[in-house]
Amino acid sequence: MTNHWIDLKNSDCILIMGANPAENHPVSMRWVLKAREDNGAMVIHVDPRFTRTSAVADLYAPLRCGTDLAMLGGLIRYILQKRLYHEPYVAHYTNALFRIHPDFQFDTAEGVFSGYDPQHRAYDNATWQYRTADGEPEKAGDLDDPQCVFQLLKKHYARYTPDRVSSITGTSTEDLESIYAAFAATGAPDRAGTIMYAMGWTQHTVGTQNIRAMTIIQLLLGNIGRAGGGVNALRGESNVQGSTDHGLLFHTLPGYLKVPRASDSTLDAYHRRNTPEPIGPRSANWWSHYPAYSVSFLKALFGDRATPENQFGYAWLPKLDDPGGPYADCSWLNLFDRMYEGTIEGLLAWGQNPACSGANAGKVREALCRLKWLVSVNLFPNETGWFFQDEGLGKDPRDIATEVFVLPAATSVEKAGSITNSGRWVQWRYQAADPPGDALPDAQIMNRIFSELVKLYQQDEEAPMREAILALKWDYFDTAKFPDGPADAVARQINGNVLSGDKAGRQVADFTDLRADGSTSSGNWLYCGSYTARPTVESPKRETNRAKWRYRETSQRIDQTGDLGLNSDWAWCWPANRRILYNRASVDLQGRPFDVKRPVIVYKGPVENGKYVDSRSGHWQGDVADGGWPPLQHPDGTVNELGALPFIMNPEGTARLFAAGLKDGPLPEHYEPWETPLVDNPLGGRAVLNPAAVIFRGEADRPWNPETDEDRRKYPFVCTTYRVTEHWQTGVMTRHCPWLSELQPRMFVEMSLELAAELQIRPGTPVWVVGKRGRVKAIALPTGRLQPLSIEGRTVHQVGLPWCFGWKHPPAAGSNPARHAGTDSANLLTASVGDANTMIPETKAFMVNIEPS
Repeated sequence: MTNHWIDLKNSDCILIMGANPAENHPVSMRWVLKAREDNGAMVIHVDPRFTRTSAVADLYAPLRCGTDLAMLGGLIRYILQKRLYHEPYVAHYTNALFRIHPDFQFDTAEGVFSGYDPQHRAYDNATWQYRTADGEPEKAGDLDDPQCVFQLLKKHYARYTPDRVSSITGTSTEDLESIYAAFAATGAPDRAGTIMYAMGWTQHTVGTQNIRAMTIIQLLLGNIGRAGGGVNALRGESNVQGSTDHGLLFHTLPGYLKVPRASDSTLDAYHRRNTPEPIGPRSANWWSHYPAYSVSFLKALFGDRATPENQFGYAWLPKLDDPGGPYADCSWLNLFDRMYEGTIEGLLAWGQNPACSGANAGKVREALCRLKWLVSVNLFPNETGWFFQDEGLGKDPRDIATEVFVLPAATSVEKAGSITNSGRWVQWRYQAADPPGDALPDAQIMNRIFSELVKLYQQDEEAPMREAILALKWDYFDTAKFPDGPADAVARQINGNVLSGDKAGRQVADFTDLRADGSTSSGNWLYCGSYTARPTVESPKRETNRAKWRYRETSQRIDQTGDLGLNSDWAWCWPANRRILYNRASVDLQGRPFDVKRPVIVYKGPVENGKYVDSRSGHWQGDVADGGWPPLQHPDGTVNELGALPFIMNPEGTARLFAAGLKDGPLPEHYEPWETPLVDNPLGGRAVLNPAAVIFRGEADRPWNPETDEDRRKYPFVCTTYRVTEHWQTGVMTRHCPWLSELQPRMFVEMSLELAAELQIRPGTPVWVVGKRGRVKAIALPTGRLQPLSIEGRTVHQVGLPWCFGWKHPPAAGSNPARHAGTDSANLLTASVGDANTMIPETKAFMVNIEPS
């Protein structure tokens, strides 16, 4: 989230797509409804189903699964055609005026951007770059220049007319007009609009571009950096944000540093590849500090053993293969493909249930059969740890060679530590109870595994990565050193320490303290300042672990910008306790808030003869500003040489309406899902599927055949997956609660009343939902929540399945165990196909048939 949960109350218009927060993120709905109560905000919900969120929305519109980008493209066109964009914001704070390489084009006949290689299904982005002169990008004099980004944007989305978008999505042109008019009105300086999205946007072959399209909309309307604005992701678990911050993904280290590649042979080479040069004189180019952050991270990992002589232990970091190598991409789909092939021999499944949550779950389960060993760390028995009992495999468990180890873990209330919520707020959780039986907190399980590994590595001088394992700094369980326990010790190390000089021994105050010479350590530069030894003037005895801060009474005095709900003294927010990212874009060039009713920051400084007397003596009041630079102009409108552009993480200092760094195009473009009811791309290009999407075509993948109508005849209905309030994730926790299992005991399939009548299916009838890769038994639930849609002149039906079920149930769950018979995961039906940028699977749009049970 660029903003935070409470900030939703500041919005004038809230667009919810790809999400159902009333059921799945209920706390967020408190602030959505407060926005309506206090501001008269309009709430818009766009979703294939009419849900509880739809019921409280002012405007609901259905759409076909997998066509969100077409609807968003139409909104971009509407804003541009009707000149509803926030022109000063667009001209000064985005790359709208930048000129692009003259050879760039989008081939409407082929449906691809310039540089496409059909043999490798990949792009060369050379023609997507900025035109340069004397090493700097060329900029147009105004937004009418045909080679500037703004005009390219206008040209690209001219095809997304209301009639065309309606034909693709099934949403009526009347609903489109209402949605577009309501949200585009937030381009006025005194209005703000926000977007809430979840997996309904991301789990597609165009998932990244869905988010990009909404980002373009928010930039055109000037809604990034504003109170009540932003692009806000609803997470499905309380610490998703924290886990990605701290390097859960295969390609990032903590703080979103990059995992080195094989060709990064030295630390200097690694820094050269990942440290950008500034583009233009007004760019803060914050990633120029990359070496300070990476060296401080290495010092946190290896302590005193990381020295300048050994490049601070850089050689000990694992490396990814270079592009094209077998382990260049270690994302989910690739890993399970390698397991299926037998090239990965073991899996540590920690707090996850891939046998249910993974796309093409049948392939996942077969892959588990081909491992040598599997360790399942979890709270309850689940389909992954007990996969060998799955009758769907058709195997005798005695014939499966995988050795399975189960390690019982503690729940969140049985251990101490922090979580980072969707709004980037780091909040401490205290241990409320001891774990039962042999269950242990994750940190203790990890420590015991590591301690045994160290013994083995000490005994074997030829063991691979021996030096790296033995060099790790691992003193978190030293009770004499850290009497408050290992979680507190790790929190200290994440914040970081000054290791030498006058301040040696102190916690670093913030990330500006970090150095590339080895004199500082930090486990995550973004979290510097979260655990500081520096108390406040108001309360010198205040808790130094700022995740524990709950000083609500002082927040409003500190915020100084009215009742925006920043709550700066409640918990801690990365980076630097900044509550709204890119907040210097909320003011004009002279530092005056665009929205005087909801000022996020205001610049205060002495003025003489229309100029700031000394820009360095001024300060920003309100939220923690994105850097202390003064405004770009003096109050009289002359240039302030000390000012910097607000989008400090981009080397050009501006936000990107046009982005050359993505693998599937610099502008979002609608493509059909991999499994689609249509033969052609309704926008006219020959590319039906995203031309850079990653497709797995092995025997177990059973790929869709787009060349013939055979698959479309066999599987004529669009299907999607979603959550229910009663169960969480794959249901491992909730299916073991008898009362929840009684409320939602087994799989069901929702379908329209019209489809049920056509198929002669009565409510409560057991049916099979059948796809290319498997079948799932479900109870038929005909409902008015789903309605037939008119797509390209024909009727298309959609059905929906919850993804919280599996076949592993406790004996006591529900009064009648027979009620669970045949229940299994909806992901037995989903495909092995991934987004080009993130490799997230496309589990929100696939094709099925409904057959009698």
